[in-house]
Amino acid sequence: MRHPVLRAGKHIDTCHFAGDDLETTFHLGIFLNEELLGICSFFKSNHNCITSKNQYQLRGMAILKEFQGKGLGNIILNFGENLLREQNTQVIWCNAREVAVNFYLKTGYKTIGNTFNIKDIGIHYMMYKNLNIY
Repeated sequence: MRHPVLRAGKHIDTCHFAGDDLETTFHLGIFLNEELLGICSFFKSNHNCITSKNQYQLRGMAILKEFQGKGLGNIILNFGENLLREQNTQVIWCNAREVAVNFYLKTGYKTIGNTFNIKDIGIHYMMYKNLNIY
């Protein structure tokens, strides 16, 4: 799923993230009739711009293009956030692509710091959400 949505045209090896196989990492998928429509991964990782001790990083969130804009991203993200709340996670943060910033803003995330470029992918914003506030 990461390949067609996030890494199209790049080598398949770019779809594997460091930490994918750690015990603290978990991956979610959203399905329709056993067809995978979207994914997201959560990595136990602290960002130095955030003072909270218990943080997770959201990475690799992808919904197949033909299913984007139908609320599936909200469903899978909300599910992951609720799992992390149960584990007393304080903050989720991500490096959001420029095209995804509005999605994250609508779901309660805030930007922090300046934009930055990830080579061969594009402009990103660091975003975070405090899970202690509903």
